[in-house]
Amino acid sequence: MSGRQMVRPGGRSARVQASVHTAVRELLAEVGRDALTVPLVAQRAGVTPSTVYRRWGDLQELLSDVAVERLRPDAEPGDHGDLRSDLTAWTEQFLDEMASPSGRAYIRDALLGDPDGSNAGRCSAYAAEQLDVVLARAGARGESAPGVEAAMDRVVAPLMYRILFRPAGLDAAYARRLVAELLGPGGETGR
Repeated sequence: MSGRQMVRPGGRSARVQASVHTAVRELLAEVGRDALTVPLVAQRAGVTPSTVYRRWGDLQELLSDVAVERLRPDAEPGDHGDLRSDLTAWTEQFLDEMASPSGRAYIRDALLGDPDGSNAGRCSAYAAEQLDVVLARAGARGESAPGVEAAMDRVVAPLMYRILFRPAGLDAAYARRLVAELLGPGGETGR
C-alpha cells in the first residue's frame, strides 16, 4: 500500500455534512432564518466556523446545499397501474411538495446560493429521474409514453414557473390538465 491515505467513503466529510445540515434544519425551526449565522450553525454542529466557510463559502451557499438535499425525493414514484394514473399522481404530489411554504422556501434557497447553476441542475435531475421511472414503467407495460424531456417541458416547467411567479389559483386541477395535454385524449402521447 502506498503512503497515500485512502479516503473512506462516507468518512469525516459525510459526518460533517450531516451534522451541519441537521444543525441548519434545527436552527431554522428554532430561531428562524433571520437569526441564523455560520457561527451558530458551527457551534450546534460541533465544528469550527472555518470548517463551514471552507466547505460552503457562505451562509447562502450552505442554505442552498441544505435545500437541494431537502428537495431530493425520498421514494420512487408510486405504481398505480397505468401511465395516466402514475403521471397524474406524481404531478399532484410534486405540486403539493413544491408549492407548500417550505417547498417554495427550499426552491428559493436552492437557487439563491447557486452561482454556477449546479444546484438547479441537481433539482432538475431529481424530477427527470422520477419521471424516467414513471415513463419506463409505462413502456414496460407496453404503453406509449412521451420522452422525459417532453414531460419536463410540458409538465414540470410550467408547474415550476407558476410555483415561483404565479402561484395564485395553482391547484391539482391545473396539474391534471398539464398531464392530460401531454398525454392527449384516451391516453395516447401528445405531440
